[in-house]
Amino acid sequence: MTRGLDLTGQTFGRLTAIERTAQRMNGSIVWRCACACGTVKLIGAAELQHNKTRSCGCLHRESSAKQARRIDNRKHGHRAANSPTYISWQAMRKRTNDPTRKYYGADGVKVCARWHTFETFLADMGERPPGTTLDRFPNPAGDYEPDNCRWATGPEQRSNRRT
Repeated sequence: MTRGLDLTGQTFGRLTAIERTAQRMNGSIVWRCACACGTVKLIGAAELQHNKTRSCGCLHRESSAKQARRIDNRKHGHRAANSPTYISWQAMRKRTNDPTRKYYGADGVKVCARWHTFETFLADMGERPPGTTLDRFPNPAGDYEPDNCRWATGPEQRSNRRT
């Protein structure tokens, strides 16, 4: 398929074919290519023509770096999808805002005004330790506020139930 094609000077993504080599890669002719970043790399013609290789690897490194920056810039270092602390904060607010939830919204349990923002909740409670959830303690019937909440294990929570 690529035996007779001259790719010299053609651009494939960030790669420009410089010269054909005598080497073969998976039956394909190998080309010396210059990447836009300045790196020279050997790439199989089939990889170039089928758009399987578009750079020397710099494109992947750049997209990985962008992804890392996006994660670092997420709100307060947390994402609802993967931050246990943020998930607990959201669940607390949802429970208390639902007037049909027994022991929570239906019983008039509230979240203190300070904890209406995640930043202040995080400042007061800190990161949620592994294996814990938010517990109202020492008063399990009380509101969610700094003096009445802790991160507790399952056994701690079970011993703090309302009677």
